[in-house]
Amino acid sequence: MLSKNMPRVVEIRDIQQDNYRTKTFVLDTWVEGVPGQYAMLWLPRFDEKPFSLVDCDPVTFMITAVGPFTRLMHELKVGDRVWLRGPFGQGYRVPPSQRRLALVGGGYGVAPCIGWRARRCGAEQLDIIVGARTANDLLYLERFNGLDVGDASLTVTVATEDGSQGIAGRVTDALRPMLEAQRIDGIYACGPHAMLNALDDLGSQYKVPTQLSWEAYMRCGMGICGSCEHDGKVLCMEGPVLAGRG
Repeated sequence: MLSKNMPRVVEIRDIQQDNYRTKTFVLDTWVEGVPGQYAMLWLPRFDEKPFSLVDCDPVTFMITAVGPFTRLMHELKVGDRVWLRGPFGQGYRVPPSQRRLALVGGGYGVAPCIGWRARRCGAEQLDIIVGARTANDLLYLERFNGLDVGDASLTVTVATEDGSQGIAGRVTDALRPMLEAQRIDGIYACGPHAMLNALDDLGSQYKVPTQLSWEAYMRCGMGICGSCEHDGKVLCMEGPVLAGRG
C-alpha cells in the first residue's frame, strides 16, 4: 500500500442519503486507523478537505453539504473516483481503567463516534448521546442503535435544542444526570467548539476524564501550514483528539 501521505485514486462504492443535507460515502478501499482519526479527500483541479473517518474498512465518510467542496462531493455518483490521503492525526484511546463510556456527538460531529466497538475498546457500558438543533438534523440514530457492542450495555439518548425529539436541550443536559449518578468514567466527544468546551467543563466539575475531537481547517495534514492551530497545538498532527481537563 502507498504511503498515507501520497494520494491514491479510489472509487465510490456506495452513497447513502442521511438527511436533507448529509450523505455517507463508502469508498472501495480500506486503511488502518482508529476512531477519531481523519483522512483527506482531493478533487483534482478543485480542492482537498479533511473528513473524520466513519469507518476504516471500507473507508467511509459522512459529508454534509455546507460549502463548494462538499456540494461538489454531493454531485458525485457511485463509480466516480476521488483521491484519498491518510489516515492522519491522533484518535481516541481508551485506557483499561475506563469501562463506562459516554460517546457524545453534536451535529455531524457524530461521524467519528460511530466507529466505536465496545468489544475492541474493552468497555462494559456505552452511553451514546446524539445532539442536534432539530429532529430533521439528527444523524445516524439507526446506526448507533444497531452497533455491535458484544456483551456491553448500550443506551442511545437524543437531545434537540427545539425539543422536537428526545430531551429538549443540549447534549450537556443529557449527560449531567449520568455524571451525577456516577455511571460514567470517560467522556469522548466530537462537535462544535462551544459544545466541547461545555463538556470539558462538565468533565472537570465531576472529575471525569474527557477526550475531545476539535474541528479545524486542516489544509496539509502534515503540520506544515499551521492553519489548524488550537491552544498551541497543531491539530492535524497532535489532534484532532485532545485530552481535556477532567
